[in-house]
Amino acid sequence: MAADHQSDGVEWRGALPVSRRFDDPYFSLEDGLAETRHVFLAGNGLPGRFREGFHIAELGFGTGLNMLAAWMAWEATGSAGPLQFTSFEAYPLSAEDTATALATFPEAEAVAEPLLEALARGETQVNAPGLQARIVIGDARETLANWPGRADAWFLDGFSPAKNPQLWGDDLMAQVAAHTAPGGTFATYTAAGHVRRALTEAGFIVERVPGYGRKRHMSVGRMPA
Repeated sequence: MAADHQSDGVEWRGALPVSRRFDDPYFSLEDGLAETRHVFLAGNGLPGRFREGFHIAELGFGTGLNMLAAWMAWEATGSAGPLQFTSFEAYPLSAEDTATALATFPEAEAVAEPLLEALARGETQVNAPGLQARIVIGDARETLANWPGRADAWFLDGFSPAKNPQLWGDDLMAQVAAHTAPGGTFATYTAAGHVRRALTEAGFIVERVPGYGRKRHMSVGRMPA
């Protein structure tokens, strides 16, 4: 896509989708798939921690790139059973915008058909060999509190805390902790001090570690077993 244009909720700057609501890109200006693998997979010790029944939860589904990257990693390890994946998203993208965004990443685009077909049907369940995923639509400050699950790993991928502060508040970080299995982990691209403090107060052992590309730092954490 050569020219900039806008669709519902998204402004396209070349091939880069930018949220019109938060004025923040959906993935890295450098290589979004490599960023996902550095921040969310490696940051959570994946795929090394995968086991049968492993459950990833996420704040901010966006283009679905994180889910597809996790699913590809899961399949590559030959892990038993399907990967469980639950994502909380207030402003879902259309199937068309999702397809356009994922076309930037041929590796992800190659496995995106189950996601795109589900979105086109207006469904929030994505079931495929090796994957059972659910997108929970609504404000995570309400929907997470009502979720009965607990995650083994969290992908905290809301828009920038400076632009989307409601997805990084103390109460929501406490809910993330409450919905984390013993020994579970989180990873996020942000190293904002107030986010790290909130996650520490919620019970995680938090570290600041090297970020991806031009971003010097990111945050990871572990819930005591």
